[in-house]
Order: sequence, then structure tokens, then C-alpha cells
Amino acid sequence: MSKREITAEVISIGDELLIGQTVNTNAGWMGEQLSLIGIRPVRVRVIGDDRQAIIDTLSTATADVVLITGGLGPTKDDITKLVLCEYFGTRLVRHPHIEAAIAGFFRSIGREPLEVNLAQADLPETCTVVPNDRGTASGMWFNKDGRVFVSMPGVPYEMKAMMEKHVLPELRSTFNPPTIVHRTILTTGLGESHLAQRIAAWEDSLAQDEIKLAYLPSPGLVKLRLSTYANNDPFGARDRVARKADQLYRLIPELIFGEGEERLEQVVGRMLKERNQTLSLAESCTGGYVSHLITGVPGSSAYFIGGVVSYANAVKMEELGIPSDMLELNGAVSQPVVERMASGVRHALKTDWSIALSGVAGPDGGTEEKPVGTVWIAVAGPKGVQAAKVYFPRTQDLVIKRSAVATLNMLRRIMA
Repeated sequence: MSKREITAEVISIGDELLIGQTVNTNAGWMGEQLSLIGIRPVRVRVIGDDRQAIIDTLSTATADVVLITGGLGPTKDDITKLVLCEYFGTRLVRHPHIEAAIAGFFRSIGREPLEVNLAQADLPETCTVVPNDRGTASGMWFNKDGRVFVSMPGVPYEMKAMMEKHVLPELRSTFNPPTIVHRTILTTGLGESHLAQRIAAWEDSLAQDEIKLAYLPSPGLVKLRLSTYANNDPFGARDRVARKADQLYRLIPELIFGEGEERLEQVVGRMLKERNQTLSLAESCTGGYVSHLITGVPGSSAYFIGGVVSYANAVKMEELGIPSDMLELNGAVSQPVVERMASGVRHALKTDWSIALSGVAGPDGGTEEKPVGTVWIAVAGPKGVQAAKVYFPRTQDLVIKRSAVATLNMLRRIMA
């Protein structure tokens, strides 16, 4: 017999979330983590720092697990603790060991704590304290009517550490939710709708194995997440998912670049490192964004030598050796120029591989011949230079991000 489904909802508290001053990234991350342990998120609500709004939202929560973030700071607008005391019929009490830890933290950075800082050691008497290893606002765990309420800080890195180390393991232990087997396959090269059309028959076949598919798109990428309940047979569930994943690899091999949380720049970096080869960059329209992605990978200094952000034509000529007549004849956004950029930076920095980008990222600068979103990319390597023209008719930010993905993927495919 399968286990009962456990549900969860997220309550995000903060005026800054309602007015768009802060983007609510916490709720999405929390929902993903809950689903990974077999707890199904059913609702997310965003409310302001208002006593009645908090009371009303808590009173109408119906899920087995209610996760609350925000409103635990030291200032007067942070009222969550006081409202939780009212809702759960308890009072604040000072925790001396937490007070000492807060004082010790401030003194370690050369500051004396204020009373408002020490007051963060005042917590509801009936809660179980959830330690905060990255900040001064403790979490609070309450049990009421067979359900669990957990209040955590709204600061993302504090909340995530608290969830991963304390809350998720305790939820798993408390509810023993049904085990879910997930496998996420990473693709690039086709948008969500075209990808769905390409794999439609394969997707239709998933139901007979009780497997669900989720499309998780982001700029230039689509994650395909396969999920199934283990139903007391985790090995069998993994085998079912593995068979379908193998079919997908045979169906769209050119679109798949990895699995799980791996990033494209990590894949490219691993390939370079395994071959003991080096990489350089020449960027124009992306303004150094591709270099930023590559250097964000730990250990990238082993293969990434450097790059040139040749935004102005003068830099293209002086640093990359592009003739002025080539620029005048073809324009900066052209195949001859981007190929010369790639070969120029490869020669200048003496690397095995180089990649180059030149385009019209917008919001202005486009023409009828080269509208905003037109980008030329090139890869230079041991066997010469290859170039490709891509078109991403979106905002400047998306043009930059999608161009970076397309360029890294082009290098990956040429190196494969």
C-alpha cells in the first residue's frame, strides 16, 4: 500500500516582496526541495508585515507542513515572532545561550551588540528552536493539530542552510513521506515547445511506467525532470526511470549536455581539464558575461587563460588585430569579424581554444539587416574556425544570456 501524500504550503512575509523591491526566490527553491523529499507543495502565499494578514493566513492554512519565511529581523517592522506567539498562545522567553552566541558574533567583528540584536534571542516558549548557522535570527518549529509550522529567516542563504541542515531532515523523519525518484536531464538547442514536439511520442509512453515529466525552462536551456513514486520498490523505480532516460539519450543526443544541477560552463570546463587544454575569450555584445560564467566554476584557472572585452571597434583593431577595412566593409556584427576575433584572441593568449561573440544586444542599435538579437559566434581551435549566426529577439538581458549558452554549447559540440 502506498503512503499517504504529504502536502505543504509556503507563506512568504514581507512588504518588500509585495511591492517588487525583492524577488521571492525563496518560495520556488523551497517548493523544489520539498518535492525532492516526497512532500507536495500545494500553495504559495505572499503577504505583508501585517498582524491581521499573518493571523488570517495561518488560520486558513490546511497543508500538513506550513513553511514561513520573513519578518524575523531586529527592526520594528519585523513582527512575525510576536504574531506567532499570539497565534500559538504563548509568550517570548530569552534563551541565554543564543544571546551569548549573538553577542559573541558581534564582538568577533569588532562591534558591541545593541539590545535589538540581543532581543533576537527572545523566542516563543512553546516552539522548538531551529539553529541558524549563518545568522542571528533563529528558526521556530511548532506543532498544532497534527500539522507542522516552521518559521525561518527571509535571507535566502540563511533560510537555505537552515532548510538543508535541520528542517528537511526533520520533516522527512516526522512524516516519512513516500519516496520519489527524480532524474533531471539538461538540454539546450531547442525551445520548450519545439522540444516537446520532438519528444511527444516518448512523453506519451511515460504513463505506462507511472513516470511524470516536467519541463523546466530557463534562458537557452530546458531541464527535463522525470519523477515517479517508489512505492516500496526504490530499485525498481530507478530502473523504470533509467530505461526512459536511456531512450531519451538515443532520441535527442545532440541536445543533451548533462544531468542534475550541472551547468553548461562546468561541462565545458571538465572537457578542457580532462584534455589539459586551455581557453580564451573575445566578447563584444556580452560584455564579459561568458567570462563571468566560466570563472564561476571552481578550478577554472586550470584552463581559462583570460579574455578581451572588445566592446569598441578600436579595441577590436588594437587588441585583436582586426583590419579597419574589414570592420568598415562588414560591420562589427558579421562572420568575418567574429572569426577574426576568435583567431585573434587565441593567437594573442596562446590557447588551444577560443570563443568570440559580436552582436546587437539592444535595446537599440538594430537595423533592418541586423535587428536587435542578431549575434555572430565563433569557435577557434586546432582544426580552424567555425562560426554561426543566431537570433534571439528578446530583451538585452535575455540576448546576453542566450548568446552565452549558445556559444558554450557550440564549443562543447565541436570538442565532443
